[in-house]
Amino acid sequence: MKNFEHINAPDLETAIALLQEPSAKAIAGGTDLLTEMKDRIQTPALLVNLKAIPDLKFIKEDEKFVRIGALTTLSDLECHPLIRERYPILAQAASLAATPQLRNAGTVAGNLLQRVRCWYYRHPDVNCWLKGGVECYAEEGVNARHAIFGSSPCIAVHPSDLAPALIALDAQVRVVGPEADGELALEEIYRLPDEGLRERMVLGPADLIAEILVPKRPESSRGVFLKAMERATWSFALVSVAVQIDFDGEHVKNARMVLGGVAGKPWRVREAEKLLEGQALTEELAQQVAEAAVAGAQPRAYNAYKIPLTKNLVKRALQKLAG
Repeated sequence: MKNFEHINAPDLETAIALLQEPSAKAIAGGTDLLTEMKDRIQTPALLVNLKAIPDLKFIKEDEKFVRIGALTTLSDLECHPLIRERYPILAQAASLAATPQLRNAGTVAGNLLQRVRCWYYRHPDVNCWLKGGVECYAEEGVNARHAIFGSSPCIAVHPSDLAPALIALDAQVRVVGPEADGELALEEIYRLPDEGLRERMVLGPADLIAEILVPKRPESSRGVFLKAMERATWSFALVSVAVQIDFDGEHVKNARMVLGGVAGKPWRVREAEKLLEGQALTEELAQQVAEAAVAGAQPRAYNAYKIPLTKNLVKRALQKLAG
């Protein structure tokens, strides 16, 4: 690991100012950044410690939202009574994100902003396209865990478990910084990288998420998060699905469905959502929605298995919500 300077930021304003210095990076739980630094994928000269900032670790509610501080840990989210009772989809996603030790250290904002886990990107000796090279080696290489949706020169998938669940809940983020400031839909901070900008987010290097705002749901709302992994204990999603439905009696009033592990960003399947609205959840409808969820998928040489896996997860999620 390259030598670096470490500074505790006393407040957000100081942190933002420090992060505008050349080769500065923010660190909180460090569960992602430190692994990159050990392999010299990231070599910041300055680490700005956000965990020294008070009042960024909380779960509280007001009239419209449940507010989650950026430094809230995944363990806090998983175990909080309010989240478990009213937003089980979020508690489920947190419980499946990493090991207990990592959930104790990893923060909500860090999970949303983590970098891809593509083995080419993570190899210190491979200069892939996302690191400034000329080629995405996964395109013609080993791509079993890579994207089946989306057009981009990089086919690595977005790794966050919380992001699909929060997008299904229509969550917003409050961002502070020189390039983005204010409240944004969480869905809007993600993008597919292209030749014009080899970044997966619209946030600048000094922009920070301060809190996540989850709108309150009607009593008729139910959600579920399912995740398929290579290991039963813990690993990144091969495929995940987050579904949140507001019911009107036995019929679907509103539906949001977001896939993980299949694209360079959390992948919302709006056509599948439309099929649900106004309908009663039946076995036949669940099958139709599952087929719609994979429409347009373009598998690579080693990841065609993700299509039936996605369909089965979507169908199981809808069956669970149907009771």
